[in-house]
Order: sequence, then C-alpha cells, then structure tokens
Amino acid sequence: MTFPKLAVNSLDHVTIVVRDLDATRRFYVDVLGMRQVDRPAFSFAGQWFEAGGTLIHTILEYSGSSPAGMGGGMNTRGHHFAFLVDDVAAWVGRLEEAGVPIVSPPKLRPDGANQVFVHDPDGHLVELSSPPTLV
Repeated sequence: MTFPKLAVNSLDHVTIVVRDLDATRRFYVDVLGMRQVDRPAFSFAGQWFEAGGTLIHTILEYSGSSPAGMGGGMNTRGHHFAFLVDDVAAWVGRLEEAGVPIVSPPKLRPDGANQVFVHDPDGHLVELSSPPTLV
C-alpha cells in the first residue's frame, strides 16, 4: 500500500484531566507563565492555556472523562510532556519560590540540553528543558 506524502506540521495541543481548575490555572498561568485563552462552550468544564504555538487543554474530571492525573510517578522515563524554556537553572529558583517540588533535579542530557521535572497539581509529570548551549 502506498500512502500520499504527508507530514505533521506541529503539536497542536495536549489534553489533561484535572480535579481543580483554580489550582491548575495557578500552576500553568501564575507559575509557568502561560496565557489562558478562550475555549469553546463544551458541555463539560475545562480551561485552555497557550504556550507558544501549543495549547494545553484541561478537562475537569467528571463521570464522562478519564480519571484526573497520572499517579504522580517519580520516573522521568515514563509519560510526561515537556516545555522548551530558555534557562532551566533560572526556572529552578522560580519553581522553588512558588513551592513546586522538584521531582528530578536539573541534569544535562547527553546532547547538552538541560532538563528538570516537576508535577502539576494533579501529578502530571512536566519537564522543562533548555536547548544545548553553544560553546
């Protein structure tokens, strides 16, 4: 079977199920600095946040959704999503000041990128990653 040549353009959004819309907004807007944007009038509660060209869609947990969170696992080699930031080291101070526990302290990947992992209020594992430094 031959398929026509197509390509994915970019990641449009990530959807997560949450228990508390206010706590979620505080984390993604007040701590991570995302912008809350309008969302269509769905028949269920939620919020949308914008990070560059990517959206985070949240759904308030209800009988028709998946359970909220991801169990708050500490393994960084499992399900997670990552945001590109300019300087992970600068973010560590901001996260600590906001009372966000660090799951895995900053470390360099083999390609020179720096990464740190935290949980959002529902235990979704979130990576902040800064690109390799040019020497």
